[in-house]
Amino acid sequence: MILPIYTYGNAVLRKQAEPIKTSYPELNTLISNMFDTMYHAEGVGLAAPQIGLPIRLLIIDLAPFIEDDPELGAFKTVMINPTILEHSEEEVAGEEGCLSIPGIHETVMRPDAIKIKYFDVDFNEHIEEFIGYQARVVQHEYDHLEGHLFTDKVSPIRRQLLKSRLTNIVKGKASCSYKVKSA
Repeated sequence: MILPIYTYGNAVLRKQAEPIKTSYPELNTLISNMFDTMYHAEGVGLAAPQIGLPIRLLIIDLAPFIEDDPELGAFKTVMINPTILEHSEEEVAGEEGCLSIPGIHETVMRPDAIKIKYFDVDFNEHIEEFIGYQARVVQHEYDHLEGHLFTDKVSPIRRQLLKSRLTNIVKGKASCSYKVKSA
């Protein structure tokens, strides 16, 4: 089932998400719906707050990059209750966009490598390290669980220049090809 994506200005995007318990109802259905929603919106990552649920769940599928980089394109994951344990001191710039902030792309500095602990769909614990674009996407989605958006990481001048476009998103005036829930 395709769910509406909550856009900039919705309070759930600014809340710190709560951990999920093993007894969370219909978790597999929720994960399936999140993948359906993400694919429909042509995204590569989606966090539960983006569909209105303040829980620590994110999904990623980098399959659109398979032709450019088979290793990158093979990266598909579900992370439950993730926690970033470490990150590199070295930061790199990269362009980011977000399904919750349609039509806006900005250059963001992020650590080039991270170490993260999370649980899979069977609640098996994993500790993994990611570098490069995988690390960037995981951090972007992880930020949603902490109540942060990529626009928080752009310079104050860039943020000021984006103000009217962000205000239009809050007012429901953003144009996109997928269902959204405006503030």
